[in-house]
Parts: sequence; C-alpha cells; structure tokens
Amino acid sequence: MKTPKKQSPWMIIIAIVLAFIIGKITGTQAGIFGMTFYSFYDFFGQLFINALTLVVVPLVSSAIITGIARIGGDESFGRLGLKIFGFYVITTLSAVLLGLFFVNIIKPGLSHGIDVTAVTGSGSLSAVQEKISSHGVDSFAHLIHSIIPSNIFHAFSAGDMLAVIFFSLLFGYSLSKIAFEPSHIVQNFFQGIFQAMIRITHMIMKVLPFGVFCLVAKVAATTGFESLYSLALFFSTVILGLLLFTCLLLPLLLKFVAKVSPLRHFKAMAPALITAFSTSSSSATLPITIDCVEKRAGVSNRICSLVVPLGTSLNMSGSALYEVVAAMFVAQVYGIEITLSSQIIFVLLALLTSMGVAGIPAASLVAVVVILKVFGLPVEGIGLFLAVDRILDMCRTTVNVFSDSCCAVLVAKSEGEKNVLKKDSFA
Repeated sequence: MKTPKKQSPWMIIIAIVLAFIIGKITGTQAGIFGMTFYSFYDFFGQLFINALTLVVVPLVSSAIITGIARIGGDESFGRLGLKIFGFYVITTLSAVLLGLFFVNIIKPGLSHGIDVTAVTGSGSLSAVQEKISSHGVDSFAHLIHSIIPSNIFHAFSAGDMLAVIFFSLLFGYSLSKIAFEPSHIVQNFFQGIFQAMIRITHMIMKVLPFGVFCLVAKVAATTGFESLYSLALFFSTVILGLLLFTCLLLPLLLKFVAKVSPLRHFKAMAPALITAFSTSSSSATLPITIDCVEKRAGVSNRICSLVVPLGTSLNMSGSALYEVVAAMFVAQVYGIEITLSSQIIFVLLALLTSMGVAGIPAASLVAVVVILKVFGLPVEGIGLFLAVDRILDMCRTTVNVFSDSCCAVLVAKSEGEKNVLKKDSFA
C-alpha cells in the first residue's frame, strides 16, 4: 500500500491560531446573509466529526481481527509470544495508569473557562450523566451483557464498541484455528477492509486543518481565550505523563529487569525517535526502528523482526496514555464524576483500543472517539483538545516507538542474548 504524502504540521498550527482569533472576533452572534459564523463552524465541525466516526467500527474491528488471527495462527509463537504480550501489557498498562493518576491529580477539565454548550446542547447533559452512572458497580451485569451481545450485527450498526472489540478478539482467534485456505481468504478480506479504512482515514486527514479550524473556532466563539487555560493544563498533563513514562518507568525496566544501560539505549534509538517525532507515524518509522534495534541496540533479527512490527500495531503505550487522559478531560469538562469502577473500564478500553490504533498521524483520535461513544459522552468533545493534538501526536508517537524498542530489549535479554546494548553495538 502506497504511503500518502505527509501533511505539514504548519497548516494545522496556522488553522488553530486563526481559529482562536477569528472565533473570538465573530463570537456567537456575528454573521452574514442571515447565517451566523458560529452556525458555520458548528455545521462543518459536525461533518468532520461524522467523518471520523465513520471509520471507527470497521477500522478497529478489522485491525483486531487481522492482528489476532495472524498471531494465533503462529504455532511457533508459544513461550516467546507470552513474553512479548506480557511486556506489552506491562508497559501499556503502566502508561495508562500513569495518565489516569495525573489527570485525577491535576484535573485539567475542572478549571474554569470552558462552557460545555460550546460542544453540545445543555439539554443532553442529564442523558450523559445517566449513561455514565450506568457503568457503576451496581450495573456490572448490564456491562457484561453489553460486552457479549445477542446480535453482533446490531452491535456493529449501533457502534457498541465493547461488543465490537470482544467479537473481533473472539473472531480473530477462532479464525486462526480453522483450515488454512478459508482462514487465509477471510484474513485477506479483513486485511483489505483495514487498508481501505486506512485510506479513508488518510483522505479525512487531508481536511484536518479545516476540521480543526471549525471545531476550535466553535469553542473560541463561546469561551474566547479563557479556554486556553484548561487546554494548557490538558497539554501539561499529557506531557508530564509521557515524560515520566519515558524517562523513569521504561528506564527502570531496562535497568533492573533487562540489566542494561537506559542511556545507552536512548543513544541507540536516537535516529528512530527523531523520525517518529517528525513524522507522527510509527508505521513510517518502522524500517528505521528495526534498523536501530537490530544494528545499534544489538537485538537479534529473530527477536527484532517479531517484537517491533507487532509492537507497531499492539504496543501503543503513548497513545493509550493519551486516550485515557483525553476521555477523562472531556468527562471533567462536562462535570461528570467518573467512579472508580468506571475508571477501570476506561483503563481496559484504553488498553484494547490502543491495539486497534493504526500507526498513522492523528489515529488516536479514532480511539478517543471509541471511548467517548462507550460512555455516552459527546464525540464533539474532541474539539476541546484538538488545538494541541498535533504536537501531542508527535510526542506520543515517539513514546510508542521507544516503548516498542524497550520491549524488544527486554524480550532479548530474557532469552539470554549477550550482545544487547554492548559498548560496541553502535557508533
């Protein structure tokens, strides 16, 4: 599949700046030819949201089915596969819990300055509260019923993401256990769906600057520059979580579990990290990541060729952290109290949806939409943080790539490899 041309981040940055200025100037009343500018922002912003939501179910489902079917059918996976998934879960879960900790401590969405009517009507707030409360401990049985639906086609059409994810995991695993020929045909079918959804996503991303402009201008028209304070807190929360995960938790695993030098690993991965930051795409960075892990970090081709490509699809630690912070931020803005049991579901969803995130720019927005839909929060809520998403996308992609490389080192050392991160591993 041909890689689309990379979009310049400057177009998005310019769109954000213009949105704040023009939105503040026009407000909610100014207009032309009998139509307010605010209604223009609302109309086209909603179209952009609809376009993003359009790909959610087929993209996540096809990604999970093809990934699980490919892994489950590899009979040689065995013990090595358990190690790989073990480290994936440890790193991603650590990132999610870290993000959840900081968003609960800093509470960026509770600061004054954002009017929730900027993204949805106030009349829907009671419905949002009711939906959130339905995820409490008392409705655990209802939650299980929603995960295992009686009609999967209804779940797909209704966008019931818990049911879609569960069915996709079950279907992908079962697909790997049937005869090769029918399994291969069906896997190719879903791989085709996945690639088509990626292509549609790229098409949507071409109008990302315009979509960002409309959504940000809509918020700015209502709240003005006061919303920047909450936005700055959200940005700081995500950055703080990513920094602590990358500079403390992962190095601790390298130092005390793999027993290698974290600083040496940072140096070995420098080319891949720079590429990841500039492209915002772990898929585009994959060849360089493999080269750095194998040639510079000294991990064998046997481990590297398995862990790194698989991690590009399944080990999105930075994205998972971002997703849970973004979803909690939207809930906080709406004044919705998220109980402990609901936060556990947030964590599980972030783990699962991060596995279905494509390694392309802005793909985490799709995963955030999934979480918001599950909890009944307005999908329009992503307009609250889109202004800083591009920069955070660059940061979380860098973290994703570094986390993959750390998992490769951890697996290699657990397999007894001796040449990992030796002084002569790279120049």
